Amino acid sequence: MFQWYELIRDSVDDLANVLIAIDLEESIRTLFSYSLAKRSGSDDSFSIHPLVHSWAKLRLESDPQKELEVAREAFELLGSGVYIFDENRMRTVDWIFEQRVMPHIDAATKHMSKDVDVQNGSKSLGDVYRRHGQHNKALGWYEQALAGSEKTLGVDHPDTLLTVHCMALAFYNQGQYDKALEWYGRALAGYEKSLGVDHPSTLATVRNMALVFNNQGQYDKALEWYRRALARTETTLGADHPEILTTVHNMALAFYNQGQYDKALEWYGRALAGREKGLGADHPETITTVHSMAAVFYNQGQYTTALEWFGRALAGGEKALGVNHPYTQDTIGWLIALHEETGQTEQANNLRARLNMPNGPSNQSGYFEGLIIPR
Repeated sequence: MFQWYELIRDSVDDLANVLIAIDLEESIRTLFSYSLAKRSGSDDSFSIHPLVHSWAKLRLESDPQKELEVAREAFELLGSGVYIFDENRMRTVDWIFEQRVMPHIDAATKHMSKDVDVQNGSKSLGDVYRRHGQHNKALGWYEQALAGSEKTLGVDHPDTLLTVHCMALAFYNQGQYDKALEWYGRALAGYEKSLGVDHPSTLATVRNMALVFNNQGQYDKALEWYRRALARTETTLGADHPEILTTVHNMALAFYNQGQYDKALEWYGRALAGREKGLGADHPETITTVHSMAAVFYNQGQYTTALEWFGRALAGGEKALGVNHPYTQDTIGWLIALHEETGQTEQANNLRARLNMPNGPSNQSGYFEGLIIPR
């Protein structure tokens, strides 16, 4: 079952697309009359009888040129339907919708020749696969998008550089840190040349390079690059801007990894104050910082304070994210370990019943906020 009508409706930007949507609705109405399609009662989705699928497939296979044209149209529709302007602020509904789209992208791929230019939408489709952890597929789409944009726009055009940046993201998520730095470096050089050193896209790349250095254990270098980003963005965005606070939070975690616990708490405290003010006490990013501070207290041996802060993180996590969210589950795992450490076996056992993580807590000091996508 899939929401094709919704997909077309959301991508409407001219009269032609409006007419397509109307024509689709009329065609579906005919299928409904013969019980060959069934509409869901809860949304705009519908299921089509397998007989219709088989008929359409046979008809297209008899006309290869038509098959390519239909597949290309499907790609353009899918690409426009899954486009996210600011994926740093994606909603849960967007994530779920993408999961439903992906099988249809795979199905359309089977009908496309490798020689067909599908540049339009390739970047957006790559983004979908990257966000859902299918990085090899993402890189394949990015390569197509990059080849097209380099040819039509040039190597230093912002759209070309955004694809380069996203390829670096995919390599980072695969743990290929050297390759990620190579592609980030290429994006950074292009952004500095075409947009300037203070442009948000340039600084997003600087922050993401710092994150790679941290994951390589190069904490001093990571802090150096975070400071570089912070110095330039504070003057343009303000001290309490969400992207500034992400950098502050990640700097705190880098200090933690160096064993500089007091400095970590100082920077976490700064991030927390800004997030409580700008986002609220129950926002997921605020809760992430609370959890991270609790982990620092734990590793300092301040168990009573750690219990208090982990309890706060758990209450907020359950409210904002739900008990089964990985962050909430990780907090439960930390609390179990902390209760066992302090001889509170009964409390640990009570929490264990709520733990769905088979391997227990991650033992991380906190969370990096993740990679920032240029806009």
